[in-house]
Amino acid sequence: MVEAVIIIVVVLAVLGAITVARSVKVVQQYEQAIIFRFGKVLSAPRGAGLTVIRPFGDRIQKVNMQIVAMAVPAQEGITRDNVSVRVDAVVYFRVVDPVKATINVQNYLFAISQQAQTSLRSIIGQSEMDQLLAERDSVNRELRRIIDEPTEGPWGIRVERVEIKDVSLPEGMKRSMSRQAEAERERRARIITADGEFQASKRLAAAANVMSRDPAALQLRLLQTVVEVAAERNSTLVMPIPVELLRFFDKFTPTSGNTGLESLEEEGDKEVAQVESQLANPAEVPLEIPDVAQIPELTAAQKGERPEAGEHPVAEPAEAGHNGSGAAGSAPAAAPLPDATTETGADRQPAPPPASS
Repeated sequence: MVEAVIIIVVVLAVLGAITVARSVKVVQQYEQAIIFRFGKVLSAPRGAGLTVIRPFGDRIQKVNMQIVAMAVPAQEGITRDNVSVRVDAVVYFRVVDPVKATINVQNYLFAISQQAQTSLRSIIGQSEMDQLLAERDSVNRELRRIIDEPTEGPWGIRVERVEIKDVSLPEGMKRSMSRQAEAERERRARIITADGEFQASKRLAAAANVMSRDPAALQLRLLQTVVEVAAERNSTLVMPIPVELLRFFDKFTPTSGNTGLESLEEEGDKEVAQVESQLANPAEVPLEIPDVAQIPELTAAQKGERPEAGEHPVAEPAEAGHNGSGAAGSAPAAAPLPDATTETGADRQPAPPPASS
C-alpha cells in the first residue's frame, strides 16, 4: 500500500514538473511572445517576464525585436552612364509588428535579404557612377525607401538604415579617374601660379614707378642685389653696369661697317628674284632671233638639198692645156663625191656611178 502511494506521488510530481515546464515561459526584454491556442493567435503578444500558458493546446513563439544588421552580398550592375560596377551594402531593420512578421511571411530574414539584393540592383541601374561615389546619402535614402515600402506594411518590418559599403570600379575606369584628378590638380596649380605672377607683376610695376621717380633708388636696388649674391658664399662676381652707359655706347657704334657685303647680298637677291620671275612667267621672256641677212649662203650640199631626178653631179672640166679626148697626159675627171646629206634608213639610196669619159 505504501509503495503504491509512493509511486502515485512520484508520478504526480513528474506530471506537475512537466506541466510547470510547459506552462511557465520566460520572455526576455528584447523579445515578445505570440501565443497560439489551438493554432489561433491570441489578441496581443506578451511582453518580457514570466508568461503562463496552458500546458496543452497552447504554443508560444518568441520574436526578436532588436535591430538586425544584415549584409547584402555584392551585386554587379551597369549604371545609367554605362559603367560596370560592383556594389555591396548593409541593411539595418527591426520588427515592429511581431504578429505580421510571424504570420504574413514565412522567413522574414530571408525575405528581407532578397528584397535588399533586388533593390540594390535597381538603384544601381537608376544612378550614375558619380552619384554612387559622391552622393551616397541620397542613394542610401532612395535605397531605404525602396526596401521599406513593401516590407513595413504587410510584413511588420521597418528598415531603419541602408548603407552602401563599397563600390568596385574596373581598372580602366580607375586609371581614367586618376588621370582626371591629376589634370584637375595641375589646372589648379597653374591657376594659382598665374594668379601669383599677376599679383607680383602689379607689385613690380608699382615698384618700378616709384624707382623711376628717384634715380638713386635703382642704384640702391643694384647694391642690394650685390649684397644678396655675396651672401651666398660663391665665386660669382657681379658688376652692375648702368643701362644709360650701354645706350651711350650704342649711339657711337658705326652702322656702315658691312656696307660692301650688304650691297653684294642685295644685288644677288635681285638677280635671284629676276630669275625666279622669269621661270614663273616663261611667256614674258623675249626670244632672240638672229638676223638672216648676216648668215652666209650655203651650197646645196651644205644645205642638205637632194639633186633633182635625172641630174647627176658632173666633174669640173680640166685646166687649160688638156683636151677632152683622153690623150696621154690628160688628167682623168675627178669622181664626184657622194651626197653628204643623203637620207638614212629606208630612204637611203646608193650614190650614182661616175660618168664615163
